[in-house]
Amino acid sequence: MGSKEEADRPTSPYDSSSPSQPLLFKPHSTEEPNQADQPESDPTQYLQISYNYGPRPFKDLPFLILFVLVVLCTFGFGIFCVFHKNPNYSNLSSYTYELNSTSCVKGSDFNGFYESRFDFYVLSSSGSGFLKSLIWTLVVTLILSVPICFLLLLLLKHYTKQIVYVSLPFFIVIPIFLNVYWFVACTLSSSCTDAFPLVYRILVFVFVFLIIGVIVWIFVANWRRIELTVKIIGVASDALSKNLGLFVVIPLLTLGLVAYYVPIVVFLVFARLNGKIVPKESNGEYTCAWKQDSWVPAYYTLAILAMLWSLTVMVEAQVYVIGGTIAQWYFTGEDSKPRRSIRSSLRNAFGPSSGTVCLSGLLICVVRIVRAAVDSARQEDVPGMVNLVLRCCVKALLSAVDFLNKFTINFAAITGEAYCTSARMTYELLKRNLMSAVFVETVSTRLLAGIAFILSSIYAIVVCAILKGACNIGVYSYVVAVLAWALLIIVLGSFVNVLDNVIETVYICYAIDSDRGEVYRPEVHEVYALLPSSRNHRSSIDPAAPPA
Repeated sequence: MGSKEEADRPTSPYDSSSPSQPLLFKPHSTEEPNQADQPESDPTQYLQISYNYGPRPFKDLPFLILFVLVVLCTFGFGIFCVFHKNPNYSNLSSYTYELNSTSCVKGSDFNGFYESRFDFYVLSSSGSGFLKSLIWTLVVTLILSVPICFLLLLLLKHYTKQIVYVSLPFFIVIPIFLNVYWFVACTLSSSCTDAFPLVYRILVFVFVFLIIGVIVWIFVANWRRIELTVKIIGVASDALSKNLGLFVVIPLLTLGLVAYYVPIVVFLVFARLNGKIVPKESNGEYTCAWKQDSWVPAYYTLAILAMLWSLTVMVEAQVYVIGGTIAQWYFTGEDSKPRRSIRSSLRNAFGPSSGTVCLSGLLICVVRIVRAAVDSARQEDVPGMVNLVLRCCVKALLSAVDFLNKFTINFAAITGEAYCTSARMTYELLKRNLMSAVFVETVSTRLLAGIAFILSSIYAIVVCAILKGACNIGVYSYVVAVLAWALLIIVLGSFVNVLDNVIETVYICYAIDSDRGEVYRPEVHEVYALLPSSRNHRSSIDPAAPPA
């Protein structure tokens, strides 16, 4: 609500931040047009859609209240678990069944303690070199991942075409190298040769080369889309480079989620200690066993659902913050710079729009759970036509929810509207401007993910070579290299996810610009205006091409 921030923003006669005008306000004219002559959809009624800089009312408040209640119940019952625990759980092995009293009586047995202590000592002493190499490698990888991300962003901003075209051959070279390497290494190893006969090795070898051939065909068939994707990635990288504060805020939000998870995990551990030691009969013999309280499974379900919902809420909050920040940069124009854009996006995400974020997170959480249940049922291969039809219907419903949610949070971050209103307005906005929400170049996400995979693979190869020369840990060097590769690809994957959200936000901002007939960012219009024509041109020259 700073006056300086409001003074810097662009003004428009249809600005949605004006409290006297609703977001879909339609200006009244002095003449009353004939209702029969007026078209059904008047485009002037949507001209005022823009970033809402003004105060925003709370939206979807019931879902925020529901989320807070779930969290409070999780923490409340968790605290009860801590204070209601049974300390005898750790001494279960010292209890024996007494026939006279038909109950379990505590004795004295410390063999288990010393045995476990000895096992841990042997394990740690035998693998000390491996653990030391692993810890140092992961720490160095985590430190180097920060400059790697910044360097990748700068390269994508200034040398997008070169980076993409240089990376494309690696999509072929690295799989070929790995395929040849494992085949030769397995052939030279006697143990691998005995466990993996030559015929099977040749079959896997040829199969991998067939997959590489399919990748080459995909590149050739989508070459025009790759050229357009280069421009889209360049525009998104430029937008992200103007808002580098997101690289601080997004990891901090992730760390906040981890800190939020810590007490819940502690509560789950203490929940196991709520119960009692009871006699258990097995084949006529009685032993002492641990019996949990009847409410513990219910608490496990509540806590796990709370963790899943919190995870999706945090993901959607990050999307909201990215969308709000990039939208402020977009609608500010080239002449001025937005002030406190990240701060205002955070305030809106965890303030007026927190209910919208909770609702979006709940929908995603439900979709993921249902999809996991459907996949599990498919693996069980239950026969029956009814089961097949139900699976198809559920998949169609889940796909519809994913499609609905794709740009909804980005639009809510721009306008401050409720979830359902944002979903409807996003659909109408893209429909009026003949844009497809499905056609935000999925090639860009795949290319960025491929670049992250290539960088991580090269880094892992270098780490493996260094460990082979500097450390004497044998085959464990491959394990350390794989873990370093996994850590780096997780960090680069987060970077790709942020850049992907920037692409989607800029797409929505471009759609709003086109709907208003304005041009805030000419360089964005030059690139995103090619999306529909690129699709139409591709389908006209290649009738057999799959739909976008």
